[in-house]
Amino acid sequence: MKSILIIDDDLHIGNLLEEALSREGYRVLRAYSGTESLLLLSQERPDLVLLDLMLPGLEGEEVLPRIQGIPVIIVSAKIDIDHKVDLLLGGAVDYVTKPFHLKELLARIAVHLRNASALQDPALLSHGDLTLDTAAHTVSAGAAQVRLTRTEYALLKLLMQNPTQVITKSQFLDRICQDTPDCTESSLKMHISNLRRKLREAGGKDYIEAVWGIGFKLQSP
Repeated sequence: MKSILIIDDDLHIGNLLEEALSREGYRVLRAYSGTESLLLLSQERPDLVLLDLMLPGLEGEEVLPRIQGIPVIIVSAKIDIDHKVDLLLGGAVDYVTKPFHLKELLARIAVHLRNASALQDPALLSHGDLTLDTAAHTVSAGAAQVRLTRTEYALLKLLMQNPTQVITKSQFLDRICQDTPDCTESSLKMHISNLRRKLREAGGKDYIEAVWGIGFKLQSP
């Protein structure tokens, strides 16, 4: 199930969008301010974000550059063409002006989710001197090849697909449990520990860091 984060302090529009998106089969997340959205994004990784610009706290223009690797559709009443261009060049994939036609917005969401899925799995993932080849199913740290179990490989792939994101325990379980049935809530800690040890032995340094109380992320290269 694809998840969509609505960042909008307008309850009426937010409720309208949530109802429509839920009917289409999406999982919906809500944030009502820029600050709240960044806190939520540190714990969740939606597949797409609908971002209003006029928000309490941090405005949408300040939030946009902090959202990395997730398609963002601006949904705003601001209609200045130069402003639209700046935001599209600044990372947004689309700009929809309020009031909007719901059917058109849903179509745009479907298109951008499809485009994101097509780009999501490049054959070669790299982060510093850590490399994962999804075609050959090989991993190397520095010059050394690393032999991983199926579950360890899946955990590392998810981390490398989201190199700046903290991945929570629930996200690990939700995203890989169907392909790796041996990865359960009780065994996840052991799999992560073994993965960190193998990478450290091969590359001579730590590649994965624990974020206390939240989950795990890749170390900055």
